Amino acid sequence: MDFPLTLRRWTDKASADLSELYAALSDQPDFENRLIESLNGDEDIHRVTTWLIKHHLEQKHVFSDEQVACVFDQLGHLSNWEAKLHVLQLLPHVSVPERYKDPVEDFIRNCLSEINKFVRAWAYNGFYELACQYPELQPEAEILFEMASEDEAASVKARVSNIQKQGFPETLTQAS
Repeated sequence: MDFPLTLRRWTDKASADLSELYAALSDQPDFENRLIESLNGDEDIHRVTTWLIKHHLEQKHVFSDEQVACVFDQLGHLSNWEAKLHVLQLLPHVSVPERYKDPVEDFIRNCLSEINKFVRAWAYNGFYELACQYPELQPEAEILFEMASEDEAASVKARVSNIQKQGFPETLTQAS
C-alpha cells in the first residue's frame, strides 16, 4: 500500500470523517513510523497526517522520543492552519525534549500571531504546556495570558481563562 497516496485520498474529507481512516490504518504494521514519515513529504497531506498523529496520541498511544523528534523536526514546514492546530493540540500528550524546547517555543510564538483564532487559542494552550515542562517560561506565560484576556477574541479568551483556572503545577522545588 502506498501510504501517502492513501492519505492524499482523504485530504478533502472533514476531520470528523478521518476517524474512519484511522480505524482502517492504525492496526497496520509500522503505522506510527509510516505516519510520521508522511510529514516529510507533500504538504497537501499534512492536515490529514497531523490529525491522525493527534488522534493516535489521544487514544493513549505513546510515541518514542525519536518519533516525537521527527514530528518536531517538521514544525517549520507546516503551513496549513489545521496542521498547526493539530500539532498544538498534541502537545499535552508528549514531552518536549530539551533540544526541541526552542523550536517548539518558536512554533508556538508564531502561532500566537496566526490570523485563525482557533490556532491562536491553542497556541496559548501550547505555551502553557511548554511552561509546565519548563517552569522558567511560567512568568512570561502569565503575562501573555493576562494580555490575551484583554485583547483577544472571545473564543481565545475562553481558552485562556480555562488555562488560568487550571494554573501551573507545583514544581518539586516549590513543594519541598
